[in-house]
Amino acid sequence: MSLKTTLLAAVAAAFAFPALAADAITVVDPYARVSAMMSKSGAAFMVIENHTDQDDRLVAAASDVAEKVELHTHKEDANGVMQMIEVEEGFAIPAQGNHALARGGDHVMFLGLTRELAHGDVVTVTLTFEKAGDVVVEIPVDLERKPDQAGMGQMKHQHGQPAGN
Repeated sequence: MSLKTTLLAAVAAAFAFPALAADAITVVDPYARVSAMMSKSGAAFMVIENHTDQDDRLVAAASDVAEKVELHTHKEDANGVMQMIEVEEGFAIPAQGNHALARGGDHVMFLGLTRELAHGDVVTVTLTFEKAGDVVVEIPVDLERKPDQAGMGQMKHQHGQPAGN
């Protein structure tokens, strides 16, 4: 194999991997919200689907919409009071399965919003997975959605895009 052929094969392989990552993990029905218009925090919710034969794990999230972005869940304390806590180990996404990030449960938390999130805005979030790597998702802000309302009556698929694309 010539040097030119080897280099072309390496470049082709580098571009093929991100496409596989995007197909391996998909995000369904993402939306973000804040509790009040002047709120300094917000959250994003979605269903993350793993189309591979290996378990994966969402280990981090990032966005320029907040000073800090964390993976959170709700947990009941000894007094029966629900508390929001950071989940440093992230969320398991089973092979050929999914994991829902939903109100009252696991979610992506935006702390110290850098701008107001108005209904209809779009937030760019980078989700980082142990195996799939970074997946960029465009998440609409939906301040009208009810807690159990999925996609205003319809599920919409949003395929994540590998970072850098």
